[in-house]
Amino acid sequence: MSANARTVHPLGERLGKVLPPLMVLGVVVAVWWAVVVKTESAIFPTPWQVVTGAMELVEDGTLWEHIRASLFRVGAGFGLAVLVGIPLGLWMGWVGAAYRTFNPIFQMLRPISPIAWIPVAILWFGVGEVSPIFLIFISSVFPLIVQTTSGVHTIDRRYLRAAANFGVPRSVLFRQVVIPAVLPEIIVGMRIGIGVAWLVVVAAEMIALRSGLGYLIMDSRNAGNRYDLVIAAMIIIGTIGLMLDGITRLLEKLKTVRWRYVR
Repeated sequence: MSANARTVHPLGERLGKVLPPLMVLGVVVAVWWAVVVKTESAIFPTPWQVVTGAMELVEDGTLWEHIRASLFRVGAGFGLAVLVGIPLGLWMGWVGAAYRTFNPIFQMLRPISPIAWIPVAILWFGVGEVSPIFLIFISSVFPLIVQTTSGVHTIDRRYLRAAANFGVPRSVLFRQVVIPAVLPEIIVGMRIGIGVAWLVVVAAEMIALRSGLGYLIMDSRNAGNRYDLVIAAMIIIGTIGLMLDGITRLLEKLKTVRWRYVR
């Protein structure tokens, strides 16, 4: 086979990535529509009813208000988690005494469901903006700590010993070797953390707040069984979650970490 025959056109390659999930999505929507029509459900909406319900939210402006509220809480909580989790993970991975001291505590706290912290958050911070931000911080800081610490521990020690033999100062070694080597693991931790954060903010809004996409779901359910708005909010939540993961994956294209993701 010639080289030209093996060359894949960029447009064809992009279509090859996009068409399969679109086809599956189309099948899911068709089956959903057919089942609702066949069962003559008076409660569960058809896909078109969901679209019209979403347009209703767009036209009156409430959808954008709920999205902005949820994104603000995720941005604040996740930003705090990054500021705390990454330096703490680097320190624990680099200093053995710190790892032995704090790792058992974090490993004990990490399996606790973020939802279990909701009563504690309300007790400490009341019903307001601080509680969901705290819940998002708690849910996303542990993946960042664990992944960053693991990244430091997986660095080949031969490189560190070789640098030490050449008299490289520890501060220079940390900045120019350890941190670049750990960046791929940090990105993995960020992807996990942002996904959990988006999940937690929706749950927190369903219980303790009066704005956001989680509140929209509960309010639509309680205000006249508007399941078209419930399903629309669920689809929007999933779409934004996919977009947040895609934005985080853009960090993989940085020159300092591209070596890890070359295929």
